[in-house]
Amino acid sequence: MSVRVTKEVVRWALRFCSRGSLGHHRSPLLTASIKNKSLHTQQSALILGARQTQTPLSRSLVSSARFYSQDRTHNEDSEERERLSSSLPAEVQSDDPASSRPSWMSAFMDRLQGCGSPSDVLDLTCEHSPTPREISNCLTHMWSCMKKLTDEQRRYELRLMFEHHAFDRLLQEAMKNVRLVHSEDLAYSLISMINLGVPQGSRVVQTFLRACQESLNDFDEKGLSILASCLENMEPSPNVSALKDGMRLVVEAQLPTIQSVMSLQTMMRVLGKDTPLHLKRKLEAKAVSMKDQFSLPNSLHMISTMVTLGFHSKPLLDVCTNNIRENLNGIPFNRLFKLLLSCRDLRYRDSDLFKDISDYVASVIYMWTNKQAVLFLFVFESLGFCPDALMEEFAEKVIADPDALTLKDLLCVLKVYSSLNYDLQHRRQQFLDSLCQVLESYLPKMSRFELLRAVFSLCILGHFPSAPLEKLLKESTVEQLQMTSPKFLENQSRLLWMLDLCLRLDRPALSRPLTVPSSSLVDYTPVHPSINSVLSLCLRDVLGDEADTILEEEVVVENMYFIDAVITKPLPNQTPATEAASPPAESSQRIAVLCAPPSAVCFGTSRPRGPLAVRIRHLRILGYDPVMVTEQGLQFMSEEKRKEFLREQIYPEHHGGQKQPEMEQL
Repeated sequence: MSVRVTKEVVRWALRFCSRGSLGHHRSPLLTASIKNKSLHTQQSALILGARQTQTPLSRSLVSSARFYSQDRTHNEDSEERERLSSSLPAEVQSDDPASSRPSWMSAFMDRLQGCGSPSDVLDLTCEHSPTPREISNCLTHMWSCMKKLTDEQRRYELRLMFEHHAFDRLLQEAMKNVRLVHSEDLAYSLISMINLGVPQGSRVVQTFLRACQESLNDFDEKGLSILASCLENMEPSPNVSALKDGMRLVVEAQLPTIQSVMSLQTMMRVLGKDTPLHLKRKLEAKAVSMKDQFSLPNSLHMISTMVTLGFHSKPLLDVCTNNIRENLNGIPFNRLFKLLLSCRDLRYRDSDLFKDISDYVASVIYMWTNKQAVLFLFVFESLGFCPDALMEEFAEKVIADPDALTLKDLLCVLKVYSSLNYDLQHRRQQFLDSLCQVLESYLPKMSRFELLRAVFSLCILGHFPSAPLEKLLKESTVEQLQMTSPKFLENQSRLLWMLDLCLRLDRPALSRPLTVPSSSLVDYTPVHPSINSVLSLCLRDVLGDEADTILEEEVVVENMYFIDAVITKPLPNQTPATEAASPPAESSQRIAVLCAPPSAVCFGTSRPRGPLAVRIRHLRILGYDPVMVTEQGLQFMSEEKRKEFLREQIYPEHHGGQKQPEMEQL
């Protein structure tokens, strides 16, 4: 048997039968300890960054940064690399790839493309020493091979790669010849090493980072994009920070010449939230100027890029939103969900976009799991938007198969439907009964606080199931609630106070009377806002000439509900004689004027959300006639229109009509 065949047999036997530990066979270049290895001079194969000072990056825009080494200075390291470079053949020293023996290089590249694993690539480097350009190609091909493997295969191949004797030598050669490599190959080599798992603190990675700093002005658009992709996922270090600072200068200088939307987005992401505002504005202008090139992936990626950059650009968001709305059918679940999360992080609201997404998700809900639908409901609730179509379709799904809900799904669904105050109308009772059926099946598994949250949500919806309430208000459960950690105590107290109010005011029909024990109602003082100044002035002007009308501002009832203004006036069509014969409470009308902030109503509507809806419901029980206005309505209406609206609500008998329903008010 030939020697070559013997070597092939041994190599394949090692790959499929090796049981060696990676920790015991890791090459010297990658170990955490400092080991001596002969490289023209005795030097450490792994040198971690130790010094904390650095100098600016080199050249006109970027000056030189110190390389962080434990046993040598920047000058010594530079001199050694120059000495190593001068000892290489002239054809290898050349920066021009065309001068590197093109016929041989073609043969090498053909063999390289035939390699199917990192170990195959390393075996090839043993047969022939690659040039600096070919080293970069080897590293890139190794990562390309690794990406095609399954997780289990990748773990196995990584172990073989790190154990291979040629891997250490390949990295040593890459480090020796780093100054002879083209800038684009520098970036490809660096990102390949990082993706292959070479420690970011190793000498070879830090050497490449510094080499990128020194040649940063030579990077073109493609090289900068590759380098940005690499830096985006690297751990913070002095050399990484110095390179990012230099990239800000280079990107700003090269911004007018950038042609690729993806390259621009990659650079925007790596620049990050620390980017100066003037540069963010330039990036925004450049992106808007390229809007005609935006594909659907570009539009989706640009919105998440703005989150990474920490910059809210309304013109850019509008461009992306219009493109996304036209192509909703082509967006998979993960990207659509990430889009909504990005809108939330940017505090961007577009009711047309949200409605289109709600309609689309509702139309394909049969293809998705309950968990996926619940995730959409959750993020819509966090955006303050009520997705009517999705909530209708999901309710149908729950009614058809309530037992398919997990406990987490159930708690989320209760929170969303109560928070958004969504009314299913004729299917409301059937939907709530289905949820309560599932809730009762999970009672033995629920924690005391999960039970409190579930019952609270049902009470907000005006539904009072007996079994969960009885378990929650048992003496043992109440005692456990009293042992809650102080940091959660305030929120728990708020829920218990609201539950107590609902039981007292709604008076649900239960099998036996239930109340929240007074011992569990610790002192709770909600924070109340002051009355809206615009509303106060308007009310005073409207009521100024009415002698029989009393205005009270900033009224708190039941130690819980804040009312901006209470207007007490005689009942319409009541004569002085009947007014004198009737008790004061029956002869007068109390109007509770509530000014709702944007967070208290569903986005894009004046529909009150759960807490405000409960306040309106309970104020009616207490004998008030609620009138709701919104802060945005007051802000965008003229003074005369505001006064006219309030007169119609307070004195409908003078305007020949009825008060507008709460849902349709300002």
